[in-house]
Amino acid sequence: MTEPTPAVRDRALSLPSAELPSYVYDLAALHDHTATVRAALPERVELYYAAKANPEPEILTALAPYVDGYEVSSGGELAHVAKAVPGRPLAFGGPGKTPDEVTAALETGVERFHVESAYELRMLAELARAYAPGRRVAVLPRVNLPVADGSLAGSSLAMGGRPTPFGTDPAQAVEIVRALTDGTYPQLELRGIHAHLASGLEAAEQVAVAESIVAWATGLGVPLAEVNVGGGMHVDYGDPERRFDWAAYGEGLARLTEAHPGLTLRIEPGRALTAYCGWYATEVLDVKHSHGEEFAVVRGGTHHLRTPATKGHDQPCSVLPVDAWPHPWPRPAAAGDRVTLAGQLCTPKDVLARRVPAAGLRAGDRVLFSLAGAYAWNISHHDFLMHPRPGFHFLSAPTGTAE
Repeated sequence: MTEPTPAVRDRALSLPSAELPSYVYDLAALHDHTATVRAALPERVELYYAAKANPEPEILTALAPYVDGYEVSSGGELAHVAKAVPGRPLAFGGPGKTPDEVTAALETGVERFHVESAYELRMLAELARAYAPGRRVAVLPRVNLPVADGSLAGSSLAMGGRPTPFGTDPAQAVEIVRALTDGTYPQLELRGIHAHLASGLEAAEQVAVAESIVAWATGLGVPLAEVNVGGGMHVDYGDPERRFDWAAYGEGLARLTEAHPGLTLRIEPGRALTAYCGWYATEVLDVKHSHGEEFAVVRGGTHHLRTPATKGHDQPCSVLPVDAWPHPWPRPAAAGDRVTLAGQLCTPKDVLARRVPAAGLRAGDRVLFSLAGAYAWNISHHDFLMHPRPGFHFLSAPTGTAE
């Protein structure tokens, strides 16, 4: 659902100009979507939410009935998520963990550590001895696996299958597995293997990658309880109505679990869960002509919604016409059929969407940018030019009112 839901449309039109831009999240849409994802997954496939995609407490709480836990990638995320959804299982991942972060994770009772290097393993072992005496800490070495040629061809962002700072080389990973099983680190427990290789893959590609990861992990010849195959499910900003095929992915994972009856699989989607529930609502400030093209300048911009600048795409959007014009000066309007939507920043890179079909677009009209529920506000350069920060509105499932 990328066109605004009725609740989002109503809220966007009801907000006064002084309260724009605003992020508007439809938690009912999030509930529906995540329930569909959950239903598509077979038994012995656990669903963790990658909190980096959108860590708003209201989002984390709304996901709680459908996810088995949360993946965090810093000490800040760890503290934030533990406070927002207390008592829920956490997995701590990400490269470059500091001793203070690992200590905090041990003291918080993190369920699993995704270990990125031999150094990190040694650090975790020593800190576990000091701060988690009497308990064995679960470890999943993260492995940068080679994959069949072409398996990651559709990826928009590769974290593995090539030289990267993520995870360990397979040869080094074998040494880590050996150290976890030969008594070198009695305070640590080898729980499984983790490999997140790419983002932006379709269902068939995701299944193929998962099969490669499981084949490598089970080929180690040591008992494993679980294999984490990561996230990275495709979200199509160019065709926002087309969604990742969760049913086909679930069927592929079902075949994989049937082939390995003692193994639990875990996935860690982020963007593919929350992108569709968020909209960035703003209004047109000005419409101008420049060298044969028309531009509309909107309140806010990529300092609030960095995604299109980061990914180099046009953010999908809808225009909500507003008839009222409260000012005594003339109201500018587009003369053509296509308008480029830009923000208020003093840089030509502050473009949200190019040549949008918006005939007759006028200053004062509202614009709703969809697929803004992930990697949007939380990755943006908020303080550049010191414009006001956006508002946040969470529309609850039963009433459609802000929580």
